[in-house]
Amino acid sequence: MRCKIDRQEALEFEPSNLKVTNEYYRRYETISRLLDESPAILDRIHRDLLGALAEERQRNRAFLYTSDNVLRILVAQICEGESLRGIVVRVDDSWGLRRFARIHHGPMMDYSTLCRLKNAIRPKTWNEVNELLTESAIETESIVGDELRLDTTAVETNIHFPTDSTLLWDTYRVVGRLVKRAREIDPEAVGTRRLQARKAKRLAVAIARRTRRQRRKPDDEKHAYAALFGLVDALLTWAAEVCAELDRALKDDLYESVRVTAIQAVARDLAHFLPLGQRVLDQARRRIEHGEKVPSSEKLYSLFEPETQLLVRGKAHRHIEFGHMVLLEQVRGNFITGYEVFAKKTMEASTVDPVLGRHERRFGSPPRALAADKAFYESMPKLREIEQRVEVVAIGKMGRRTDAEREREETASYKYAQRFRAGIEGTIGFVKRCLRLARCFNKSYDHFVATVGATVFAHNLVVLARGYG
Repeated sequence: MRCKIDRQEALEFEPSNLKVTNEYYRRYETISRLLDESPAILDRIHRDLLGALAEERQRNRAFLYTSDNVLRILVAQICEGESLRGIVVRVDDSWGLRRFARIHHGPMMDYSTLCRLKNAIRPKTWNEVNELLTESAIETESIVGDELRLDTTAVETNIHFPTDSTLLWDTYRVVGRLVKRAREIDPEAVGTRRLQARKAKRLAVAIARRTRRQRRKPDDEKHAYAALFGLVDALLTWAAEVCAELDRALKDDLYESVRVTAIQAVARDLAHFLPLGQRVLDQARRRIEHGEKVPSSEKLYSLFEPETQLLVRGKAHRHIEFGHMVLLEQVRGNFITGYEVFAKKTMEASTVDPVLGRHERRFGSPPRALAADKAFYESMPKLREIEQRVEVVAIGKMGRRTDAEREREETASYKYAQRFRAGIEGTIGFVKRCLRLARCFNKSYDHFVATVGATVFAHNLVVLARGYG
C-alpha cells in the first residue's frame, strides 16, 4: 500500500506548443525537484497524515492517494491563490498540475477529503518543514544571512465586524439552534418553552439600522438593547439547564446507544458556546447599561473565533483589524527564514532579541545588518546593546532626535539598510494578495497558525524556484 509516495511517473504524450505555458509549469517542475531533494520534508508531513490517510482508506477502499499527493496539491493551492474547491477543479482540469501533484491519469480527490487531510497537519509540523527547507537552502548556498529585515503584519480571521447587537444575535441563533437540536433528540429534557429567534433578530436588526439622527435619542436604543438582553439572558439560563439535564442523563445511562453520540455532540457544543455567550452578554451590559468602557483585552469579538484580537495598526485605509499579528524574518533574496504568530498582540521591540538568537542558530553568526521599522524601536541604550552584536542597526527612533541620533540615521549604511528593509513590504503584499493570506478562512487558532506556516513554505519554494531558473 503506497501511503507515503508513488515514485512511478507517467509518460507525457501531449506537451504544450506554447512557450508561456511551458515556462509557467517549469516553475512547478523546479518546485517538484526541490521537494524531492529534501525527503525529510515529506517525512514530517507523512507522520501527521498517516492516521488520516488510514481513515480515508477505511471510508473508501478505492482511495489510493499518498502524503506526497496531498503536500503537492496544498502547495499548488497556495501558489495558485485558490480555495480548496478551486484547486481541486484546477488540478483535475490541468495536465501540468496533475503531473506536479503526481495524480497523472488517476481520479482527483474531493475537496472535502483534501480539507480533512490538510487539517491533520499540525502547526508544529509546518514550522519544522520550514526549518528543514531553510537548512537545505543554507547548505546549497541559495541564501546567506548577512542581512536581515523584520516586519509584522495583521492577518484577519474570518469574522464579521463585531458589534454588540450582532454578537448578541449570534449568541441567540447559535444557542437556540443547539436547544432545538436537543429537543429533536430528547423533548423531555428541553421542555415546552418557545424560542423567540424572530423577535431577537428583529431587535438586533433594528439596532443595527439606526441612523445617526436616530442615535440622538439614546433612550430608544437602550430600550431595544434591554429587550434583547432579556431574550439572550433567558435563553442562556434555559440552555444551561438543558445542558445540565443532558449531562445527568448521560451519566445515568438513560439513552439508547444510537442517541448517545448525538446527545454528547449537543452537550459538548452547549458547554463550549454557553461561556462565550455569557461573555458577550456581560460585555454588552457593561457598555450599554453601565456606560463602562470595556478594555479590548477583555472583549470577545467572535463566538466562532474567540482568540481573535483587535489590532490597531493605524493604516490609512483600515484603522483597525481583527485577527492575529504575524512576524516575518527575511534575508536577501526574499527568502523568509522564520515567522511567528502571536496569540496576543505584543510589542514589536520585544521580538528583536529572540529573532537575533534564532538567526544566529541558523547561520552560525549574527547578521551584518538588521533593518526594521520604527515599531521595533525600544530605547537608544537597547539599540547600542544590539550594535555590539550587529554592525548596522537600521531601526529608526520614534519621536524627537538629538543631533547625534539624527546623524546616525543620515549615514550611508543606515540608508542602504532602510532601502533593503522596504523590500519586505513587497513580500507582505505578495503573500496577502497572491497567496491569499490577507484573511485566513480556516477555523480555530491552530489552523490559523498552520495556514500561515503553509503559506510561508509555499512562498519560499517559489522564491527558490525563481533562483534556480
